Amino acid sequence: MDERQLIERFKWLHRHPELGFEERETTRFILDTLRAEGVETLDTGLPTGAIAVIQGDLPGGVVGLRCDIDALPVQEASGLDYSSEYPGRMHACGHDFHTAVMLGAAALLQEMRAQLRGTVKIIFQPAEELASGAAKVAATGLLNDMQAVFGVHTYPGFQAGTLGIKAGPVMAAPDRFAIVIRGLGTHGAQPGKGIDPIPALASLVLSLQTVVSRAVDPFDPAVLSITHVEAGNTWNVIPGEARLEGTVRTLTGPVRALVKEQLARHSQAIAQAFGCQAELDYTDGPDPVINDPGLCELAAQTARAQGLKVDAQENTMGGEDFSAYLAICPGAFIRVGTGGSHPNHHPAFTADPAALWPAARYCAALARDYLARQAD
Repeated sequence: MDERQLIERFKWLHRHPELGFEERETTRFILDTLRAEGVETLDTGLPTGAIAVIQGDLPGGVVGLRCDIDALPVQEASGLDYSSEYPGRMHACGHDFHTAVMLGAAALLQEMRAQLRGTVKIIFQPAEELASGAAKVAATGLLNDMQAVFGVHTYPGFQAGTLGIKAGPVMAAPDRFAIVIRGLGTHGAQPGKGIDPIPALASLVLSLQTVVSRAVDPFDPAVLSITHVEAGNTWNVIPGEARLEGTVRTLTGPVRALVKEQLARHSQAIAQAFGCQAELDYTDGPDPVINDPGLCELAAQTARAQGLKVDAQENTMGGEDFSAYLAICPGAFIRVGTGGSHPNHHPAFTADPAALWPAARYCAALARDYLARQAD
């Protein structure tokens, strides 16, 4: 595979976006491409996604490289001549870029098998945007022999040729919550004959703003955002219930538990004060992504040897299910500069194809260098 072929494959992927756990056409494309390069694949037993295996001729350890393959329910507005052919779906987060990079890395590693000291497993993961694909892939047990794992992600904040590498926490735990306040519906002209849940909900919205500012240590990053509020369906009826939804983002287990407990406490206390009842539904997302310092040091060394610039990753409270692999082994999640004037998830998001080949060469070299270090 050369740079021209890699760009062609990237553009095909961009034109054919598929949502999480629906990536059947994408999976067929990945498998066909890998087989054409002579790369072995494992049967995961899952309907979408794949794992490629490159077995070096020399004995050694096992390292993983991971990409995600799903798209978003976004109508594309990039103006690219290879824009999405599917209305309402778009690779707005660069997963087409990630997939193409790992297809290129697989081909390069296959060519260097004679010098490869161990095994590389390349994970083409479904449903990252649903925050559940990594857990399903990890649950297959096919990755239990990994000693380290590296993932990449597009980053418009850097131009092509720059990588973001930083030790420690780089992504937060993205949890979801929903709270229902139940009162007693009645006519809007007779509030005394019911229990209005809307004032209780309004008070709760304000009260929850104090959780991070007053209950969490200022030196512990945390985010609590209320993103959806809903009550009633007409102008002259007091509804029987009101509800809100939101997200909690944290970097440590203790803070995560504290915010969850505060949500329950505020909900119950305020609902009771208004004569209502509260029900909290809290859904844990993936754990935080915490980069291993030693692997980050290796990743930076390999980058500079490849002629790439290394910069610090931007701090973010965004989430990533890459952490499911970190429960198996240490790893590093690396940002790849892709230029562009719009952020990830924007309808006009683009990734510079010029960054593809350097990123593919880098990922292959990183896997090679890790295995060589382990063998020494």
